[in-house]
Amino acid sequence: MDKIKLVAGNSNRPLAEAIGAYLQQPIAKCQVRRFADMEIFVEIQENVRGEDVFIIQSTAFPTNDHLMELLIITDALRRSSAKRITAVIPYFGYARQDRKSAPRTPISAKLVANLITHAGADRVLTLDLHAAQIQGFFDVPVDNLFGAPVMVNDIKSRFEPGKVMVVSPDVGGVVRARALANRINAPLAIVDKRRPRAGESEVMNIIGDVSGYSCILVDDIVDSGGTLCNAAEALLANGATDVSAYITHGVLSGGAVARITASKLKELVLTDTIQPTEAVRVAKNIRVISVASLIGEAIKRTAGEESVSSLFD
Repeated sequence: MDKIKLVAGNSNRPLAEAIGAYLQQPIAKCQVRRFADMEIFVEIQENVRGEDVFIIQSTAFPTNDHLMELLIITDALRRSSAKRITAVIPYFGYARQDRKSAPRTPISAKLVANLITHAGADRVLTLDLHAAQIQGFFDVPVDNLFGAPVMVNDIKSRFEPGKVMVVSPDVGGVVRARALANRINAPLAIVDKRRPRAGESEVMNIIGDVSGYSCILVDDIVDSGGTLCNAAEALLANGATDVSAYITHGVLSGGAVARITASKLKELVLTDTIQPTEAVRVAKNIRVISVASLIGEAIKRTAGEESVSSLFD
């Protein structure tokens, strides 16, 4: 651990400091600032020659600014002769653009993977990628961590066994929801929905009998909040006693926080991969749990050349 350096950009300083506290390792002195025209300038203010450096930077809003910070910090470290550079990206932006969704559209997740690799990252550590195949977009090793262990501990401390049902808010999230359901020994239901246009969702049917259960919606990203709110109404209409949601990445764009606050969701639980806004912190039915110890342990094992996957056995 004496050869580790932690470097943080501006995207989520509290999470970086919490990871540093877990590892008993201070955040390295690094200046990341803007020129008058908003160009990003980076200066690593301590020696990193021959060090194993971990850059902690989510690419959340403003996505492009934080992505550029990550790229420029990586370049600065490479030119400062760091031995190995690991990009720790708790929330990987552009992950939803993982395929051609229509003719003449980009695969932006692959482009971002190329940028990070060519900037000089030797490996990537991220959490709950929107699509697992994005690991293959990189030409360097990628560790995709799972937030499930943190969520499972929280669920077990707050819900009565045998009264809980895990629900996937769409067919695409069934694998994620089933994995969590197996961890807490709970049944699984699925919300069958269609999306008429981007940012809008319409619930069509509930697959499974949710009557009498406390339902837990599980997903990787909440953005507009429409899917969760519609799913909560449909589950309650089908006999669920209450509905909560456990989501890894709280993007919460536009009026999402107000929409969720006014919804029938009993509680939305987020992790701190994205720094919570003031609106999130004061919302009466939104709570944030930390993944700092999970990421910190993964960093520790990566530095020690130990197994990371065994964290989830």
